[in-house]
Amino acid sequence: MPNYYGFSTYNRIRKYKLTDFELVKQDLFNHFHIRKGEKLMTPNFGTLIWDIIYEPFTDAVKDLISDDVTKVVKYDPRLSVENIIVTEFVDGVMIDLTLKYVPTNEVDTLYLKFDRESRELSAE
Repeated sequence: MPNYYGFSTYNRIRKYKLTDFELVKQDLFNHFHIRKGEKLMTPNFGTLIWDIIYEPFTDAVKDLISDDVTKVVKYDPRLSVENIIVTEFVDGVMIDLTLKYVPTNEVDTLYLKFDRESRELSAE
């Protein structure tokens, strides 16, 4: 089984080194920061959530976001989607995303907030 090693300064106090599942979650978080079509020569990379975050929160928009989240997660073969819950909050969209790290079958839930006002993505 391969080990993945990386580095991140996001939300870190002293521990900058990431390994395995933590690194894969950071890679996924970075993917969600990129608007679809924004990455040079890779027009299908990224998420469309940033383009539809101001649309009325209908069932169709909710399904579109859920489908897009699934596509983003499937882009990384180290991850699989266990569950997605999309909800609206006052300033944006919240996604409860349960992931499985394929190499070890470890499961974790990420809470992603796409904020309209600050145009930022945060994870809890």
